[in-house]
Amino acid sequence: MTEQIITDSPERSRVPAGATEPILVFRGLTKRFGGATALDHVDFDLMPGEIHGLVGENGAGKSTMMKILSGLHTPDEGEMLLRGEPVQFASPAEAKARGIGMIYQELSCMPALSVAENVFLGSQPTKGGLVDWGRMRREAAQHLGVMGIDVDVTAPASSLSLGGQQLVEIARVVFSGASIIVLDEPTSALSAPESERLFRAMAELKARGATLVFISHFLEDVLAVSDRITVLKNSRKVATLENQGVTKQQLIQLMIGHDAEILAEGYEGGVHLPPAVPGTPALEVQGLSGAGFTDLTFTAHQGEILGIFGNLGAGMTEMARVIFGRERPATGSLRLDGKVIAPKSTREAKQLGIAYLSENRRATIFPRHEIFKNITLAHLDQIVGRVVRQPREIAIATDLVKRTGVRPPRPTLAAGNLSGGNQQKVVLAKWLTVQPKVLILNEPTRGMDVGAKREVLDLVKALRSEGVSIILISTEPETVLAESDRILVMSKGQITKEFVGERVSKDLLMSYA
Repeated sequence: MTEQIITDSPERSRVPAGATEPILVFRGLTKRFGGATALDHVDFDLMPGEIHGLVGENGAGKSTMMKILSGLHTPDEGEMLLRGEPVQFASPAEAKARGIGMIYQELSCMPALSVAENVFLGSQPTKGGLVDWGRMRREAAQHLGVMGIDVDVTAPASSLSLGGQQLVEIARVVFSGASIIVLDEPTSALSAPESERLFRAMAELKARGATLVFISHFLEDVLAVSDRITVLKNSRKVATLENQGVTKQQLIQLMIGHDAEILAEGYEGGVHLPPAVPGTPALEVQGLSGAGFTDLTFTAHQGEILGIFGNLGAGMTEMARVIFGRERPATGSLRLDGKVIAPKSTREAKQLGIAYLSENRRATIFPRHEIFKNITLAHLDQIVGRVVRQPREIAIATDLVKRTGVRPPRPTLAAGNLSGGNQQKVVLAKWLTVQPKVLILNEPTRGMDVGAKREVLDLVKALRSEGVSIILISTEPETVLAESDRILVMSKGQITKEFVGERVSKDLLMSYA
């Protein structure tokens, strides 16, 4: 890392000519929760018309900093200046009124409402005291069209993919008139084409004078779109970088402070998959068809990580839901340890030894409940018997919290107080309470920083060494390449390619998706 690229001076930034004064300044911003410091005397400035990347490991303070900006939290120390004026927002509504727009990682779409209603949620156009439905639909279609999204705006939001719903949320905030727009992991649920559409929309917004803060664990995305990049580590600011010659490796070194080569292994270039070794079949899928996929046939072996890669909408999630008993197949069969199975419910699938970690963290975590309850809830009948004994639950959870590296390691803490990456570790710990035969992981590291990814995936590899059959589903080619023994590629509901015992690059993988 050279001194020349580390700067706190905005004058050298790639921002519009004439932009000399920051639109937003944080000075010594500090926030504590109980005895824990979430933000430690952070200085930060945002120039008008720039895209400012914000990176750091889970728990580094990124979201806390932006929640102060949005009025969700108030700082314990420090000050915030907006256009040179000291401000402190008492509520999100107050921040919104001053032109602050927030787009969060977790979806807040109202699935039963139409796409148009979600775009204009809380600000529907009216005529004569009534909602002007025609205008709302026309303008919703126009707003989405700017982002390259062509959907039926009268359809319910639930009819869209997870990525489609995310884009609707982005459209809602982007076109609400906000002058400072914070995007917190906006691409975590988007396919590559959807991400590209978002980046084009961000560039257009910048050209129109909007100022954007882009928080992401996808460092390539941050490098591709940002004018400047601020790195946080352990609740403090490490550096602000001009995005001129900065590399992903440099960002990783600043974020984690130790050998980034190890953590980045497998994420750059191609990998050589291990040679095919005959293994004992764990799960055999034969001619399986259902909503979103057709005629899938493959085998997952004991002690193997089978990677399945594809873009959103490829049918991977729908397939996983059938195997886990959430949906019924149209045709085909399943065998587990050589025996035909047909799970009619998730409970039956769990009893058979199949576990499924969903791609939607909200669907698998109870934020108001303690960590130990989140871990033991799915298996109470197997681990505590007929009488629930909380001390035993806590003891079991304490061991799993340590094993999975949940931070802070306090099983009595409410799960909602954890960062997104640590919440995902809690969900994984839940499925390790009673070790499964087959563990299906759907986007297990989505939205995680490189350090948290490494911890989770090291745990997955440990399970593989214990004989568990792992099915790793991901839209991130880097993750599949780095962790898999074999790789299947899916596109439009079908398996288009299997890679085994050969060198595979990211480009080659994506060419079959």
